[in-house]
Amino acid sequence: MALPLFIFTLVLASLLPCIAAAEVMYVDDTLLVPLRSGEGTSFRIIHKGLKSGTMLEILEQNQESGYSKVKTPNGQEGFLPTRYLTSTPIAKIKLVNAQKLLTGLSKENSELKDKLSTLSKEHTLLSNSFSKKSEQLNKNTDELTNIKSISANALNLDKRNRELRESNEQLRSELELLQTENMRLKDNSDSNMLLIGGGLIILGALLALIIPTIKPSKKNDNWA
Repeated sequence: MALPLFIFTLVLASLLPCIAAAEVMYVDDTLLVPLRSGEGTSFRIIHKGLKSGTMLEILEQNQESGYSKVKTPNGQEGFLPTRYLTSTPIAKIKLVNAQKLLTGLSKENSELKDKLSTLSKEHTLLSNSFSKKSEQLNKNTDELTNIKSISANALNLDKRNRELRESNEQLRSELELLQTENMRLKDNSDSNMLLIGGGLIILGALLALIIPTIKPSKKNDNWA
């Protein structure tokens, strides 16, 4: 019992590398269509076989015989069954085109990713720059507001200074008028004093002349 089991294990162990090394493959779908010198299988083959997907120029088509006269890319002319012709590319060509398109799209996607990364970095830089500019703008706005306030105060001070200067000029004019009036009044007072003094002198002189001429009355003499 143990010997057959041992032999089975050895056989299985020897087969494992073969199983592991097996490769999966597929049958190629390439179709070869012979090109003949006439419309039928009895005519001579002038081309052993055109691969499926070969682009051909249609020269003639005969619906009765089911053959078409074609021209290959290298200029060779011949006949082949119309059933082998199609107006659309075959799956293999479509697959190749799709692979090319996919490769192009992958490349474009990679380029777009690079552009997106670059744009993201630029966006980050612009965002930082915008933040700094915004802060600077706010500072400038505050400074401008302060300057406007200072300017308004300066304008008010200048207006007040002009008003004070005008008031001082008016007061100076009034003072000059008062000084002039005071001098005029002083002159008038001096003149009046001179007139009064002169009048008093004249009055004294008149009294000195008049008093001696006055005689005492008799009543007064008797009383004496």
